Amino acid sequence: MQSCSRLTALMTLLLLPCAIEAQTPPAWTAVTTDDGVWVQERDTKVLFYQRRPKSKDGKFTRANYVHPLLDLDGEPLTEDFPADHPHHRGIFWAWHQVTIGGKAVGDPWALKDCGWDIRAVKAEPSGNAMSLHTDVYWLSSLWQDVKGNQKPFVREQVVMKVHRAEKDRRVVDFEISLTALQPETRIGGAAPTPGYGGFSPRLRLPKDVRFLGPKGEVQPLAGPVDAAAWIDVAGTFANDRISGIAMLTHPATPGFPQSWILRRRSSMQNAVYPGATPVALPTEKPLVLRYRLVIHRAAVPAEQIERWHREYAQAAKRSTP
Repeated sequence: MQSCSRLTALMTLLLLPCAIEAQTPPAWTAVTTDDGVWVQERDTKVLFYQRRPKSKDGKFTRANYVHPLLDLDGEPLTEDFPADHPHHRGIFWAWHQVTIGGKAVGDPWALKDCGWDIRAVKAEPSGNAMSLHTDVYWLSSLWQDVKGNQKPFVREQVVMKVHRAEKDRRVVDFEISLTALQPETRIGGAAPTPGYGGFSPRLRLPKDVRFLGPKGEVQPLAGPVDAAAWIDVAGTFANDRISGIAMLTHPATPGFPQSWILRRRSSMQNAVYPGATPVALPTEKPLVLRYRLVIHRAAVPAEQIERWHREYAQAAKRSTP
């Protein structure tokens, strides 16, 4: 009987690690809903990708963007359908000018005559990160085949990579690849001024917001401010604590360093590309835009953000085959 008891105890000890492992939630989860996909680190939500088109009173239909993006304490950093610019939406990338052979085919920035055929959303977890891959085809009611069906004219492939949270920061990467399916397809920003268009976080801006660049504090202007590798937006976003979000541009991104359109109130923040003059999208090797958001607690000095930018550039070089 005693021998049997010892055997039972031994078996319990051997099986205990398996039981503990079974009770531990996975490091990363992609939770699919009718509207899109939540990316979670264990039980902490980080961001939501909006796959299903949504509108407000039947207007300003949008899809293919991130909202909300949450800070380290679970508070939303982004806005959707803001009263001042109801076409703004979370973290989005869009252009006013989209043409094929000189013919305008919608205004995705203002959400006019545009649409998205989102064919795939795939989550790939790893030990330190979760990557969300999307495969999207641009559509327009102004670009149709002989039967009157909208036909795709740009293929967009995006990788959103959410990194494991550290004590005082979390990194989220965006890699946006654009390939034209029709020759002479061009994209451009607001014309003739101020040229805004491209990667655009629509953030909830606190009253004490301040902007920091590599050379110190930056004052928003009516038009673009000087080109810079990064801009940090900080203030009292929630809970009476200073926090911020640093927006970094990778050196391999066309036009680097890009100029920025910054706003203290009622607007988005924009890494300007290509500006008011449109550029042609390639039909073979895609145009690739790369950005990193660093969500952080407390105010961060420029020297630290410079280190983050060097870290970003070096990490991307190591991952390039």
